[in-house]
Amino acid sequence: MTPRADETARIITIASGKGGVGKTWVSTTLCHLLAGQGKRVLLFDGDLGLANVDIQLGLIPEVDLGQVLSGAITLDQAITRFGTGAGAFDIISGQSGAGTLAALKKETLTALNHELSQLSRQYDLTIMDLGAGVETSVMTLCEIAHKVIVVVTADPTSLTDAYAFIKMNHRRNPNMNLSILVNMVEDRHEGKRTYENLKKVCENFLGFTPGYLGAVRRDKHVVDSIRHQKPLLQRHPKSMAGEDMGEIAKRV
Repeated sequence: MTPRADETARIITIASGKGGVGKTWVSTTLCHLLAGQGKRVLLFDGDLGLANVDIQLGLIPEVDLGQVLSGAITLDQAITRFGTGAGAFDIISGQSGAGTLAALKKETLTALNHELSQLSRQYDLTIMDLGAGVETSVMTLCEIAHKVIVVVTADPTSLTDAYAFIKMNHRRNPNMNLSILVNMVEDRHEGKRTYENLKKVCENFLGFTPGYLGAVRRDKHVVDSIRHQKPLLQRHPKSMAGEDMGEIAKRV
């Protein structure tokens, strides 16, 4: 792919305070939608040690981030193409189960950030699927983001952990463009109520108002697509969750 030297990288990180909220599914679906709009998209699996982007998409990559960090290959050599035609995008897979990746030193993470920023200039958008929580690796990878999307559910523990992530991130970068996406809600009203509750806490204790990207309704087609390791819109072109993600992609 030919670099676009006239533009700088635009990196969006998809984060969450806890696992199990659908963060990776949001990342892959968003990439599929944006690529379908004609965008040149890179998906970077930044969930160091528990990577599963390739599993959700049914990929068996020959190269991954572990080989990059060992010095065997460069970051651009770790790219795997997913799909063909409209909706196709590039992926840099992580290395699931590699505990050493989750415990990388700060200087290694900083170097990785630099390489990813340079590589991202070749794309319209780079989506980084981060690990859950507030570990050093997560916070360091967040530093190069132009926008952070925090995925939450209406579950109280999800909201508590999401607030912890937002607080840590806001302290490190008060000017960060941060928005909330509420996943697996019964209806859009529940999504907006969930956001309002989190927004109120952020305003009261941080003096900060996160944006609202929207809500994704609970949809059995999502579970089916994950089980079959296919993108939702490829397996179920028309679905409630697909419709909601389409609206969110427009806002992104």
